[in-house]
Amino acid sequence: MKTVVVIGGGIIGLSSALYLKRSGNNVIVIDREGFTDNCSYGNMGYVCPSHFIPLASPGIVWQGLKWMFNSRSPFYVQPSLNPSLIDWGLKFMRSATKKNLETAATPLKDIAVLSQSEYAEWTKIENFDFAFEKKGILEIFKTEKVAEHAVHTVETGKKLGLDVDLLDAKGLQQAEPQTTIDALGAIYFKCDAHLYPNKLMSVLKNYLPQQGVQMIHDEVTGFEKTGDKVQQVLTKTKQSYAADEVIVATGSWSKGVASMLETKIPLMPGRGYSFTLDQPKDKLIHPAILAEGRVAITPFESGNKMRYGGTMEVVSTNTPPRYQRVEGIVQAVKSFLPEFDIELPAKDKIWYGYRPTSADGLPYIGRIKKYKNVIVATGHSMLGLSLGAGTGRLVSELSNGQPTSIDVQAFSVERFNKK
Repeated sequence: MKTVVVIGGGIIGLSSALYLKRSGNNVIVIDREGFTDNCSYGNMGYVCPSHFIPLASPGIVWQGLKWMFNSRSPFYVQPSLNPSLIDWGLKFMRSATKKNLETAATPLKDIAVLSQSEYAEWTKIENFDFAFEKKGILEIFKTEKVAEHAVHTVETGKKLGLDVDLLDAKGLQQAEPQTTIDALGAIYFKCDAHLYPNKLMSVLKNYLPQQGVQMIHDEVTGFEKTGDKVQQVLTKTKQSYAADEVIVATGSWSKGVASMLETKIPLMPGRGYSFTLDQPKDKLIHPAILAEGRVAITPFESGNKMRYGGTMEVVSTNTPPRYQRVEGIVQAVKSFLPEFDIELPAKDKIWYGYRPTSADGLPYIGRIKKYKNVIVATGHSMLGLSLGAGTGRLVSELSNGQPTSIDVQAFSVERFNKK
């Protein structure tokens, strides 16, 4: 029996642990936060093949520059002379092209479809409820410019084989008859689903130990290596864990862990914010994205909870939170949904977390060159939960030397070293 040490207790790490254990491995998961607080908890819960457009796409750099000095803007890169940020930024700018958009669409769609299928299978596990629903997602737009872009998005989605329609204002209002929506229309991604992240992480944390997975609260500080293999994983508490295989799934901290393995990954933390209202008076039926505001809204548990989230701040993990970003979320909601009576929550009610943002909008999934028994799974940006189950399956297949369910070439960990 092979021993696999998974570093990281977010959705990518725990999903990988689930599939690795199912395939007969001895699995140890080590998490620096104690499996309690990571980006897998406060996200919007989307499981979305619709998100086939990578973050690094045409126009994003210019838009980011325009938003640079707006404290409430939805996208922000903190200026810095940090060499890692400069390296990532240059690669991101070079990736923000029409060619990258076209080449990324199919891999992103394929892994999302795989992931959604795997989540659907998880619902069949006994006592494994995570509020998985396939209602679709509405991407609502207010302006003619975005309306024109929506037509192309729908056309592309259909070419990719996705179930997607364009709604006019009347069709949108019929989809959400309980409230007024100030918009021209919406893309209705019928192909999408959603789940309640807090429930999912809770059931995974309970289920995996029952299956024999060891869950350890500790921080990895190094590795003992011999030749082209890692032999031991070393931790802050002076423990060591023998490993036949190592999985690096440490989210925004993966760059640092990879550097201990002499591997460079262009990766920066992208901070997002959300807040959740219990028993809200104002509800949506469908999850929704407010396109111009870059805000997401998700109803959980039959509308008994409403989560509002958004923003992408490319900052270091020690940068204090900027709660003005949340003001921007509230303002965007009121602009699209004038009947919604929501206010800026108290700071202790606002969640924020760091998404691992790759330099081209595609995740890093695969083996590294320096050490043959190390697999990296990170860089999912805002799609970590969406792609979590699919990534876990791919990691297990790679570890077990099996053919992968989809082509993973586009996710090569060291793809930027070739450029």
